Amino acid sequence: MTEFIRKRAANAKNDVLSGLTVALALVPEAVAFAFVAGVDPLVGLYAAFMIGLITAIFGGRPGMISGATGALAVVMVSLVAEGNAFGAEGENLGLYYLFATVILMGIIQMLAGILKLGKFVRLIPHPVMMGFVNGLAIVIFLAQLKMFKDINGDWFVGTELWTMIGFVALTMGIMFGLPKLTKKLPEALIAILVVSAIVIFGNIDAATVGSFIRDGGGTGLKGGLPQFQTDIFSKVPFTWQTLKFIGPYALILAAIGLIESLMTLNLVDELTDTRGNSNRECMAQGGANIITGLFGGMGGCAMIGQSLINIKGGGRGRLSGIVAAVALLAFILFASGLIEQVPIAALVGVMFMVVIGTFAWSSFRILNKIPIMDVIVLITVSSLTVIFDLAVAVIAGVIISALVFSWENAKRIRARKRVKEDGTKIYEIWGPLFFGSIIAFNDKFDVKNDPEQIEVDFIESRVSDHSAIEAIFNLVNKYEAEGKTIRLKHLSEDCKILLYKSSPKFREVIVEDVDDPRYHLAENPEAFTKGLAEYKL
Repeated sequence: MTEFIRKRAANAKNDVLSGLTVALALVPEAVAFAFVAGVDPLVGLYAAFMIGLITAIFGGRPGMISGATGALAVVMVSLVAEGNAFGAEGENLGLYYLFATVILMGIIQMLAGILKLGKFVRLIPHPVMMGFVNGLAIVIFLAQLKMFKDINGDWFVGTELWTMIGFVALTMGIMFGLPKLTKKLPEALIAILVVSAIVIFGNIDAATVGSFIRDGGGTGLKGGLPQFQTDIFSKVPFTWQTLKFIGPYALILAAIGLIESLMTLNLVDELTDTRGNSNRECMAQGGANIITGLFGGMGGCAMIGQSLINIKGGGRGRLSGIVAAVALLAFILFASGLIEQVPIAALVGVMFMVVIGTFAWSSFRILNKIPIMDVIVLITVSSLTVIFDLAVAVIAGVIISALVFSWENAKRIRARKRVKEDGTKIYEIWGPLFFGSIIAFNDKFDVKNDPEQIEVDFIESRVSDHSAIEAIFNLVNKYEAEGKTIRLKHLSEDCKILLYKSSPKFREVIVEDVDDPRYHLAENPEAFTKGLAEYKL
């Protein structure tokens, strides 16, 4: 019992320290994504706090961090702009349309959880997962490069550039070297504190969180508690026209949010060798976005960068996410002045180390060891993640993988032909019969030149879909049109039921009296197990 309590206490320490590190890393990300979406920085910070807290408590993956993300912010840009056009100049209607859209997005995500759609993340192939990880690492890296530019979008030069590079390198050096000396200290948090102390006490002119916010047009981190947005109900008319406007945006945001969250959940599962609950995560993400929309946040989803910072810092439980969210709120309420002094270089250095840890370097070693189509999928998903967004990349990767799988299985259909002593020609079908293999299946038969009696044996084949059943139906009609007799043997029970429904004549075509022992074992697994046991005895 003492050992159990000691381990729990040690993990609690790691969760707290890791959560504080994540909170610091959340600040510039949330602010940057708010600027991307065209809203006030506090809208992004409130989203990071509320979504992070709710998903940490109720989500399906302890240790995973959620908040405002760039993948969603990019979609929100046009939503806010179009919403502003509905009102007078300065009325800022786009912000309230954003809140309404986030609420609808949350409802859609909760429906996905209720319908247990989260399990479909299991259908994502490993090359897609690896491509997603690599693409996201590149996206995180490119996002950090923007921190090396001034307010006009020009690259830093001279002393300013070398100062930035020096502090980034120092941060990365501390994070790389500290674990070699001791693993009891959170390297990311120590690196941020050391670099911040050097800049503050050395009175060094360097870009900070505060200067980053002001350069973007914000006034600072200082703010109060999130307020319930009663103006949503007065400024956004609940009409069919409103639903037509925000509906597509909400659907896209919900899809991107769930895909990114479930992909991150899968990645954290692999890193921690545990399993999260995807449907519970859908519910938590949806509920969090509903609350966020009602209380003035921009919506969000799981954040892979911050999740990896948390996991690598030792954060494994729900406490780490709770600490990160509460600490972020504390920064807004009480410590905005201190947090604004944190150098951007320190946070960039932390994110660069996340990039190095995120990228699947092993993918270079296996490129010549895996099928060429898997290589194409991996590279395609990585490229699309960088060029477009995560949702487009993952969907494209899954579609390509599915098409490749269908094509490969379509080539496996075979027909072994033989003739009985009585002149009956038998076609023994091997391989899966589905929409992709129908053409190859039809090519196996010579309807005009075949004898009067035909048997088609499906003992080694599996009829998989309606297209396959339709192909069998058409084959029977072709032989009967030629005045020939055809019999079907060893069809599965579900296939026979569907054929009987399609036409009563199949009662005469399908052979029910099967005397092949292989068929009985295939249809009755218990009999197969019993037979195998008797064979061993």
